[in-house]
Amino acid sequence: MSGRRVDAKVVLLGQEGVGKSSLVERCAHRRFRPGPYQNTIGAAFVAKVMSVGDQTVTLGIWDTAGSERYEAMSRIYYRGARAAVVCYDLTDSSSFQRAKFWVNELQNCEEVRPGWGGRGGAAEPCRWGRGAGGCAGSAGASLPPLCLPQGCRIYLCGTKSDLLEEDRRKRGVDFHDVQDYADEIKAELFETSSKTGQSVDELFQKVAEDYVHFTAFQVMTEEKGVDLGQRSGAYFYSCCHH
Repeated sequence: MSGRRVDAKVVLLGQEGVGKSSLVERCAHRRFRPGPYQNTIGAAFVAKVMSVGDQTVTLGIWDTAGSERYEAMSRIYYRGARAAVVCYDLTDSSSFQRAKFWVNELQNCEEVRPGWGGRGGAAEPCRWGRGAGGCAGSAGASLPPLCLPQGCRIYLCGTKSDLLEEDRRKRGVDFHDVQDYADEIKAELFETSSKTGQSVDELFQKVAEDYVHFTAFQVMTEEKGVDLGQRSGAYFYSCCHH
């Protein structure tokens, strides 16, 4: 992996114990390691080469610590990310509430183009202390339009779906509730199992495809001189730079 260029930074966020490390293990090495749970301290990194049509994309995947005491450290790792995979345990309702916390963290730390802001349309002061041309808060605003220079899409990832196959009564998070939430925040939703591999490849393939399509769209609109700040309905927005 030494010297390999990373095209897109991907960060995994979520409560400790939801299975982020197992998700990375399945994605990168196509294996599942049962055994005693071990906390991730700080973050772990792996590069995954993906094919999208005739293109090759290298995802740099950061597996962050889920413990609340490492929250500040996790923020360091998600800045500049092109994709955030926010994980929750399908058998644990509290982990889904925690996933919403991380979504809010990302939404409240957007880098926006001048002219986009809250209700009034003007860029607002950044909650992290930067000016209108950099990272801006979005209190009272709906999801922003497509922003440059960075774009970060959110993917909701339910984990441990194999436990539901064993016993449907173990489901602690209603699928339709999560789908409604995903629609609200314009996120993709996947229910995965690192043990069986269910939907893991599909998740990261979608991340790679979205990155390629977004990059192509960005180049096309820049060539045509389109003001991206005026477009609505797009789903990429920036993770914080601070």
